[in-house]
Amino acid sequence: MPKTILAYDLGTGGNKASLYDVDGRCLAAVFVPYETKYPQPDWHEQRPNDWWRAVVQSTHRLLADGRTDPAGIQCLAISGHSLGCVPLDADGRLLRDWTPIWSDKRPADQVAEFFARVDPAPWYRRTGNGFPAPHYTVFKIMWYRDHEPELFRRTDKIIGTKDFINFKLTGRVRTDYSYASGSGVYDLTGWDYSDELIAAAGLSRKLFPEIVPSTHILGELTAEAAGQLGLPQSIQVAAGGVDNSCMALGARNIAEGRVYASLGSSSWVAVSSDKPLLDERAKPYVFAHVMPGMFTSAVGVFSTGTSFRWVRDQVCARLAAAAESDGRNAYELMTALAEQSPVGARKLLFNPSLAGGSSLEASPNIRGAFLGLDLGHNQADLIRAAMEGIALNLRMAIDELRGLCQVCDEMVVVGGGSQSRFWRQIYADAMDVTVVKTNVGQEAGSLGAAAVAAVGAGLWDDFSRIDRVHQVEDVTRPVPQNREAYEKLLPIFRHAGQCQARIGDRLAELDLSTAEGRIR
Repeated sequence: MPKTILAYDLGTGGNKASLYDVDGRCLAAVFVPYETKYPQPDWHEQRPNDWWRAVVQSTHRLLADGRTDPAGIQCLAISGHSLGCVPLDADGRLLRDWTPIWSDKRPADQVAEFFARVDPAPWYRRTGNGFPAPHYTVFKIMWYRDHEPELFRRTDKIIGTKDFINFKLTGRVRTDYSYASGSGVYDLTGWDYSDELIAAAGLSRKLFPEIVPSTHILGELTAEAAGQLGLPQSIQVAAGGVDNSCMALGARNIAEGRVYASLGSSSWVAVSSDKPLLDERAKPYVFAHVMPGMFTSAVGVFSTGTSFRWVRDQVCARLAAAAESDGRNAYELMTALAEQSPVGARKLLFNPSLAGGSSLEASPNIRGAFLGLDLGHNQADLIRAAMEGIALNLRMAIDELRGLCQVCDEMVVVGGGSQSRFWRQIYADAMDVTVVKTNVGQEAGSLGAAAVAAVGAGLWDDFSRIDRVHQVEDVTRPVPQNREAYEKLLPIFRHAGQCQARIGDRLAELDLSTAEGRIR
């Protein structure tokens, strides 16, 4: 009977269950979505029981065609979206139906309280936590303490997304180094929680789960979990890892200086290294790698695919509607139009900060813009400018990492934005890097989880096997004259972003609430 590996990629939008053979080939994958609720400004919540439902349903659908024998599945692991904050009592009961996810940033008061006692600069250098501070788990725990004291009193452990699923699978409460490194109180180079930071938060260390390596086998499935999933109890469950680190592994970032770009709703460029890459100005966000002794350091752009989707829905609404009615892909039609516009979109710039600023920007209040727009520009120019603006923002990201370490001159691209040959050429030209597309594509997170399970269960000796899984499908090198054009645009693009940040701050201060907008 062929041996297989089960991987779960527990993302923000849903769970993907994937089945791999022992050579790392993806045999099948199924996606089941779940809901995110936004009950108040800055509140982003999901139901942990929805994650479990999605895991169960995706497993059933994965095995439904009867071509895969569940008895062949040897092991499994999960890649989970980061910065989760799931409260359990001493008996393992879930204490909150809806829990904050990574993008939730409600604990502004708790952040202010913490940094009244802790200098932000040393905190960043110790933790590598480069997202805006309210996103990190420790501050959400403090929010529970201050706003839901009865829940907090009953809380025994706070765990993350994939750790909740691991608990449902095995009955064991653990986390791994990669997930713990997003807690806000983890010392990257000490490889443990910092008692000093936990005390500064006014919390107890016992709230934080024990840390084990990502490849650590937590145990086999419980009888209840096996029954719900329709799987043998004998399957070994590895601790798994945070999505950033699993994706780094799946994108073959397994050696010093290797770089990859994840191109999706948000995008980032990440480098793997044996030390965290820290810079107090650009604030790369750093996670412990799922590979022992390594780190993955990234600089991100919050709104790339989402900004391009806005262009589709608002600038190209008729085109998108026509494509939908004919069963065609709107993005492919948009790309074909963009190819009619020259490099630089006839001096039209687009800043994709429609969801606010990342650490690259001078202010979180920055918003997106078309700059240099005139009556001679057409739809093709607007689309191309949007594509180039995303690439130039990512160029700024990779430049920050280039200033901190020796970055490889080849960049593997994964995610939905990696599929277009035309867009890959824009990335290569604007980012001044050779872009490599492999067969892994959008499966990087799942492959990383599968590799963690394979090493943990002894099916693989080590992670070097990842290189053999990747088969190069396309290599895109910068075109010299295109690269030259983008080098001329880049300083203008940077300066425009600085001006937009100042404008964003001014707009954020305005109060227009008394305006009626009616003719009397």
